Amino acid sequence: MNNIDAEPGGGRGQMLRIIGGLAGLLLFAIGVRFLIVPEDAARTFGLAKVITGNELSHVIGLRDLWLGALAIAFAVLKEWRALALWFGFGVVVCWSDASIAAMSSGRAGPVIFHVVCGFACAALAAVTWRLARNRP
Repeated sequence: MNNIDAEPGGGRGQMLRIIGGLAGLLLFAIGVRFLIVPEDAARTFGLAKVITGNELSHVIGLRDLWLGALAIAFAVLKEWRALALWFGFGVVVCWSDASIAAMSSGRAGPVIFHVVCGFACAALAAVTWRLARNRP
């Protein structure tokens, strides 16, 4: 069969679910490692021991481009549950970023920005999830 979804629970669809799940677990583990042992994780990633340029900004920028592209794709493809989950995870990320900004520079502007974005993500996650529930 050419349709990847034609064999629910089997065939290529099942293989892609397994690969997708393993890829997600790998990235999740890498993220946890960056939070627990950032220096070791940075070295394994390939960053220099002492960052003298914009490498870290480039890494963050690439992650933001990738995550932004996912949100655009979910919206264009009308994948409402995926978009709702994206917004839901965004709540945790935004509030975590607010905490990091507060502990790092302590400047009110960036902290408030991240907190407000977290609340916006929460509201959008709820609205998008309701939309997904009302669609076949």
